Amino acid sequence: MKELKILVILIIVIGALYYGVEPYAHSIMEPKTAPADFAFKDLKPIDLSKGVASKGKDLVAQNCVACHSIESQKIPAPMDHASAGASFGVVPPDLSHIASVINPQFLAHFIKDPTKAAKLTHKYKDDHPYPMPAFAQFSDQDLADIVAYLTSIAPKKLTDQQVFQQACERCHDIKYDKLYAVTDHKDLHRYLGSNAPDLSMMIRSLGREKLEVFINDPQKLLHGTAMPRVGLTKQAQEQVINYLEQTGDSKRHQRHGLGIQIMLFFAVMTLLAYLWKQKVWREVH
Repeated sequence: MKELKILVILIIVIGALYYGVEPYAHSIMEPKTAPADFAFKDLKPIDLSKGVASKGKDLVAQNCVACHSIESQKIPAPMDHASAGASFGVVPPDLSHIASVINPQFLAHFIKDPTKAAKLTHKYKDDHPYPMPAFAQFSDQDLADIVAYLTSIAPKKLTDQQVFQQACERCHDIKYDKLYAVTDHKDLHRYLGSNAPDLSMMIRSLGREKLEVFINDPQKLLHGTAMPRVGLTKQAQEQVINYLEQTGDSKRHQRHGLGIQIMLFFAVMTLLAYLWKQKVWREVH
């Protein structure tokens, strides 16, 4: 009976410490943030329903291929990666898959005003402009035509690794999978003002839930960061996180399964120890 009372007291004390201190500390150190917004509600909707791909193709040829390649359409990059990185600070993305991973509304807004769409107005100003210029002269119909063209050439399905390469590889390494940033790190540092981290262990560092918010809008968790809002669709973002999990935490499900087995083992051992103790004390008395 005395042991039971001690156990009850310990449960009350530990419970009070856990529910009184730990959640409070978390609420102070990690305040709640709004969930990921894949509708990009802060951007005024543009009517993309009447885009004409053939007109968009002409606009892309006149305005985009001076910096971007479209390998699927046999349009090569105008500069090699080293020259592009030295010129812009970051290698411009190939546009073959861009509409497979980027939200169409975000893509239209990014073309019109990339600094605003990427939420980097605090970092890039007139004296330190963003590498991609704003195409503010484009009408909504022009933007709809360009998005229609990029959508028409985009593959319907990409692997998790292909999505990561389209969305992240221009700046980030995944050394665990022997993928390296397309842009030279020195150029990236000049462009970003800091080093872009290797993402091999990012899934273990932040976890899936934080990554879902951070990738969708880095400013929510790291205000003032140089990482742009990329504008991924929900599906593309899930594929990026899946890829990070495959490379950095491939044993996660096995580890969680083993944890349950260990808990069951301790439960059985506790029961056996209790029964053994009862048997011993019955013999003593």
